[in-house]
Amino acid sequence: MSGIPLGVLDLVPIPSDSSAAQALRNTIDLAQQTERFGYTRYWFAEHHLNPGVAGSSPAVVLALTASATSTIRIGSGAVQLGHRTALSTVEEFGLIDALHPGRLDLGLGRSGGRPAGQTADPRPTATPVVDGRAPNGLKIPPRFSFEHLLDSPRFQLQQQLLHQPGARPQDYGEQVDDILALLRGDYRSADGTEAHAVPGEGADVEVWILGSSGGQSADVAGRNGLRFAANYHVSPATVLEAADGYRVAFQPSDHLDKPYVSVSADVVVAEDDATARELATGYGPWVRSIRTAEGAIPFPTPDEARAHAWTEADRALVADRVDTQFVGSPGRVADQLEQLQEATGADELIITTITHDHADRVRSYRLLAEEWQRR
Repeated sequence: MSGIPLGVLDLVPIPSDSSAAQALRNTIDLAQQTERFGYTRYWFAEHHLNPGVAGSSPAVVLALTASATSTIRIGSGAVQLGHRTALSTVEEFGLIDALHPGRLDLGLGRSGGRPAGQTADPRPTATPVVDGRAPNGLKIPPRFSFEHLLDSPRFQLQQQLLHQPGARPQDYGEQVDDILALLRGDYRSADGTEAHAVPGEGADVEVWILGSSGGQSADVAGRNGLRFAANYHVSPATVLEAADGYRVAFQPSDHLDKPYVSVSADVVVAEDDATARELATGYGPWVRSIRTAEGAIPFPTPDEARAHAWTEADRALVADRVDTQFVGSPGRVADQLEQLQEATGADELIITTITHDHADRVRSYRLLAEEWQRR
């Protein structure tokens, strides 16, 4: 399985007894370490108003990380286009590419406050799911609804702070078309006026579309012949739908002659299963804080996590995420990742790991890389 590359997705998590500044220092160190371990990509997610997550601007953290590394590809997983323009996105990544050419992945996501109703309905998948399992046994839990989050006061405030008054997001497909045109240098407005992004035009960036379902994101990625990243770690119920939808929509392009998919997984690895389970204890309360619209809490210690008084509603809220986190010894987790790759046909896997102590997080990535390279 060493022929299937592993990448990293970093949210820049803040531990419960730490700070955003230390989280950023940890991120730089982890990027340098995973570069040495053989990981091929290092991506940053974009999140806002979360007390326990410092990754609010992928482009800024990318610029910092690019200067501290030399070979690993770095990118966004993903830029939230719902509150950005095509031009600002191309110019930001063009600036970084000007000093670090050929290393950037521009991952684009639909999130960021798009109007309700633009989410995808469930779509049939070419891969049958029986009793919550794919044919090879991969767990596919029931679909989780995020609709309650859209009505939360925190989410509404976030949209207010991220958007200019009265601004409405551009159609996602049109926005991606504009980004590609600005990168190529052939952008024209409706009346034929040219626009040239400097820096940005001609930037040697690899464009990805990130999606959690077989809806518009999968269609846009396929129609444009772009690489596609499906999220098992965020939406495990729809990962097969997303990958299948993208492949159905795919049309060859100058970028790719056949579909190319990465799939994310939430992972904690330690020397043995018991130690890994202890390190992952904080994951449930952390996911609960996101799913209740509180915003991600600083990642708790195992003792802090055990102090949480769980209700049945709490457990149901996080069950799909907790049940699909891969936790254990290097061999156990590598087996689960092989199962995920087989079920989805992934060309790459993106690993996201959060533990309270930075050293445990680094060790998790190291142990996984060593096991993966032996296979």
